[in-house]
Amino acid sequence: MKAGIVGLPNVGKSTLFNCLSNAKAQSANFPFCTIEPNIGVINVPDPRLEKLEELVDPERVMPATVEIVDIAGLVKGASKGEGLGNQFLANIRETDAILHVLRCFDNDNIVHVDGSVDPIRDKETIDIELQLKDLDSVEKKADKIGRAAKTGNKEAQKEYDVLTKIKDALEAGTSVRALEFDLNDYEAYVKPLQLITEKPVMYVCNVDEKSAVSGNTYVDQVREAVKDEQAEVLVLAVGTEADINELDDYEERQMFLQDIGLDEPGAAKLIRSAYKLLNQQTYFTAGKKEVRAWTVTVGSTAPQAAGVIHTDFEKGFIRAEVIGYDDYVGYGSETKVKEAGKMRVEGKGYIVKDGDVMHFLFNV
Repeated sequence: MKAGIVGLPNVGKSTLFNCLSNAKAQSANFPFCTIEPNIGVINVPDPRLEKLEELVDPERVMPATVEIVDIAGLVKGASKGEGLGNQFLANIRETDAILHVLRCFDNDNIVHVDGSVDPIRDKETIDIELQLKDLDSVEKKADKIGRAAKTGNKEAQKEYDVLTKIKDALEAGTSVRALEFDLNDYEAYVKPLQLITEKPVMYVCNVDEKSAVSGNTYVDQVREAVKDEQAEVLVLAVGTEADINELDDYEERQMFLQDIGLDEPGAAKLIRSAYKLLNQQTYFTAGKKEVRAWTVTVGSTAPQAAGVIHTDFEKGFIRAEVIGYDDYVGYGSETKVKEAGKMRVEGKGYIVKDGDVMHFLFNV
């Protein structure tokens, strides 16, 4: 799964990307520093994996991951090709979720593309460009379907009605993620459009060090502005996080965090939040060769979870042996869990729970 970091030029996107991935993307005090998107595969912090490693003592440990993409800054007119607009919009269309970075700090030494700090204006600038791009896509589709609807085609008329609903919302400045659809209509007509404003979004408020814990008035403005959206808001002192990342000593980093009132790096919170935003959860496999976290969509069945390991596991699925994470830790080993009668045997209809420790039996 892939999440894209977006925002106006010079709001801290590449610095945030560096915090997350340690990939050292170029970051500088001028617009369009990022032209080609930087891509980093980020481990999802999960203390449960560390605990399983401690109990099993495997040869290797494999965490779950999220792919993070640092996309070039957007400006007014991007939907018409201004700046790096067309390239930006093509890159963002390929992601599954949006991490929208908003500048929520004052600093005269860091230029703002619009000359002043105003996160709500910045948010609206990007929202409008994304909505305009989606509107262009929807209008083209509606023109085509509208001709079929006029012939009396009921299916075409149904699709045209959904497209009209989306078009009206976008023209009113409402993103598609805020709309509600019948499930069948969504699967048939909305999902195939791959609209940018339908993607889930997290607003990352980039603040100064003193605002890292509780935010500031800029953050309050953002929270108020997005209260009716299906979106998350995360406060992060990106510059401070970058400074902490430069420290080699783990204990020194922890002391720095404690000094500013944080119990863990904000980057770790962001990665977990992004994972949740993508509607993902984790199940584990645990053995002497490997303890591994596997990523599945919330609501996945046992065969679908098995298919994440290998398609043959799903095709030939027989059953799954399942141990709840708390039981595994409570009893201390798979053997003791079995002796206590706490291992369950589940069939094809089982819905995987976050933290399940699973073993699949299959035949192909």
